[in-house]
Amino acid sequence: MVTRFRTFFLRLFIILNFILAGVFLLACLAPYLDPLKWWFISWLGFIFPFLFILLLISVFFWLFLKPRYSLLFFVVLLIGWKSVGVFFAFHLPRDFNYKKPNDVLRIVTWNVARFVEIKKNSNPGSQVRLKMMEQLLDQDADILCLQEFHSSALSAYYDNISYIRKKLRYPYFYFSYDEDGSKQYYSSIIFSRIPIIDSGIVYYPSPSLHEPLIHADIKFNDDTIRIFTTHLQSVQFKKRDYERINEIKHYEDSIVSNSKTIFSKLKRGIERRSIQANVIKDQLRQSQYPVIFCGDFNDVPNSYTYYTVRGTMRDAFLEKGSGIGRSFTSISPTLRIDYILTSKDLSVLQFDLIKKKYSDHYMLITDLKLNPHR
Repeated sequence: MVTRFRTFFLRLFIILNFILAGVFLLACLAPYLDPLKWWFISWLGFIFPFLFILLLISVFFWLFLKPRYSLLFFVVLLIGWKSVGVFFAFHLPRDFNYKKPNDVLRIVTWNVARFVEIKKNSNPGSQVRLKMMEQLLDQDADILCLQEFHSSALSAYYDNISYIRKKLRYPYFYFSYDEDGSKQYYSSIIFSRIPIIDSGIVYYPSPSLHEPLIHADIKFNDDTIRIFTTHLQSVQFKKRDYERINEIKHYEDSIVSNSKTIFSKLKRGIERRSIQANVIKDQLRQSQYPVIFCGDFNDVPNSYTYYTVRGTMRDAFLEKGSGIGRSFTSISPTLRIDYILTSKDLSVLQFDLIKKKYSDHYMLITDLKLNPHR
């Protein structure tokens, strides 16, 4: 009887492992399949880290029980190694050196979530905005790329553009003032301590959200560099959606009813980001200058969005970062959705991710240097 049960569970575990291996390989295909046709495979990119961990556990499990199965699942891992390579940075953690030579360009990107407080607040205990401004100042960056940025011309609200220009000493900026009569301005923005010599904007096709793709050209040590920033389509989770996710995690209420709304929003976000990614790809091709691309992609590395935008560019986190590089503070510890990418004309000297939970995103910072023989 014991032998029968052992045989049954062993066979069941083998079947489950083969299913796991198949789903893992499908997840590895997500970056190459157009989400407009294969959105359900694109969704697997979000759970790729968990598939990888489970498959890695299987490799070690079978190593002691049936080594041939261990070898088989190890081969599956090798097939998907490119996807593993964009998920994890294989470097030891290092302190960021804030001393900066003149030929080094320091870049910061951060989804500032409207600085949390858009209306003026006299309560010192809740002024997260000031702490965020101090963190920006502390980095001593040449360029700030900020997403979900808010500024207002109304006296009851914060004029964040003027504050950053004067208090943080960034006299140059490029921003899209989309006027709707409310005097409240919300979009991505580029601040610079180096003069901006040209700029441009591209709006994504409807029904995308209203943060466009913007760029600013700067003259740096006799070279022109083009800096892009954007905020791609979010899943637009509301408070109730986060509650549904927690209910699923704790097996509360109905998993099916909770999942329906969540998957619908994920599907919509995946499809719209694929369209936006193709727009970005076309713009990058048109640039005759070295490129730095910063932004909140709202998508993971193992996705069509990331692979399409990145192309052959360097990922600052993969070049000099360490570990998983989580940049979004909610839902899952595996969500790296904010990026700094550079064309191969630039070398990544160092990278850091500032883990202070002011916004719902962490700040990214990197030092870059133009290659002398590009």
